Amino acid sequence: MAALNSGDVSWMLTSSALVLIMTPGLAFFYGGLVKRKNIINTIMSSVILMGIASLLWVLIGFTLSFHGDTGGIIGDFGWFGMGFDTLNDTTLAYPNTLGFAVFQMMFAIITPALITGAIAERMKFGALVIFTTIWSILVYYPLAHMLWGGGFLFKLGAVDFAGGNVVHISSGVSALVLAILLGKRKNFGKATYHPHNVPFVLLGAALLWFGWFGFNAGSALAANGLAIHAFMTTNTAAAAAMLSWLLIEVIRNGKPTLVGASTGLVIGLVAITPGAGFVPVWAAIVIGALVSPICYFFITVVKPKFGYDDALDVFGCHGVGGIWGGIATGLFAQKSINSAAAWDGLVFGDAHLFVRQLAAIGITIVFAVIGTLIAAGISSLVTKGLKVPPKSEDIGLDSAEHGETAYPAFNGMD
Repeated sequence: MAALNSGDVSWMLTSSALVLIMTPGLAFFYGGLVKRKNIINTIMSSVILMGIASLLWVLIGFTLSFHGDTGGIIGDFGWFGMGFDTLNDTTLAYPNTLGFAVFQMMFAIITPALITGAIAERMKFGALVIFTTIWSILVYYPLAHMLWGGGFLFKLGAVDFAGGNVVHISSGVSALVLAILLGKRKNFGKATYHPHNVPFVLLGAALLWFGWFGFNAGSALAANGLAIHAFMTTNTAAAAAMLSWLLIEVIRNGKPTLVGASTGLVIGLVAITPGAGFVPVWAAIVIGALVSPICYFFITVVKPKFGYDDALDVFGCHGVGGIWGGIATGLFAQKSINSAAAWDGLVFGDAHLFVRQLAAIGITIVFAVIGTLIAAGISSLVTKGLKVPPKSEDIGLDSAEHGETAYPAFNGMD
């Protein structure tokens, strides 16, 4: 067996575990935001993907994302079922091919889970299982290949350090499309929706912040200076965005909220993701400080204007935050920080990368929309509609879809 760099191995496996804990973190974040009678269904919508996406990745996801190249869009089946020398293969040398596959698997788990917040409290669980499976094949694997696996967008010169396009824009845009297709919750626009467990929201956000260090700093793919740099930009952007969001709340409503702090820190993490290993640390402050007013505008102005029911603001946070992050990477990137960027950002006098970032964002949006429409159409045919019946909405999806209750003592209080 070839000698491996034990430091790189340790960091990549640790980072992989950090990214995995983000999915239960997301489950608590989303679960705390919904009604009591829907928390189990909301959490299960993330948890199920730890099973589905893991097996899909081992069988076909990794090979379609990272082996070969078919038209610049997708890979091939050369590594079907992890069909390579799992001990010694260093084709992707990070620190070996299987180590890279483990790390990337965690991204493939959380990305479709992000979508579930938009359709909370009203989608059939079976339909969601089918949708996320098809969506992973039609949207996630091709985008991972196009940006990270040597495909079209990689050759174009666009950069995405840890998943602005591949993870956040793809899931955020898909969430919006699916929410529109699914329709609104029964009392949307009539009843006021309040988070039922705010401490759970912070618990989830805290786990996301913790795991995001693996998400971004792990994307350096080694225990090196770039990992340290990405770690610092990640924390800095989260801090700036949280404070920015709270400032907006105080100005508009007179009081800072814990849900606001949780939301702000998460969108700061979203925004820095594509540029964490490309932009200087000071730029992370700008990126984080500006993402909050941008997302706040989409959630409080654009969403009510168009009337779509993006239940937990997945598009407003991940879609819009990811788009801003991709643009900001084109503004602030420096090739002296990471030579994977062929040009400096627009702020430093070069428009080449900025234009390519805009093109990559546009292509990602188109891909996500088309893939979501196809996946939703197939899911709807199989399960005879995507949405639960009105009676299930009334009694709650925990009972209707799973036969469980999270808080037996509180039945009837929703």
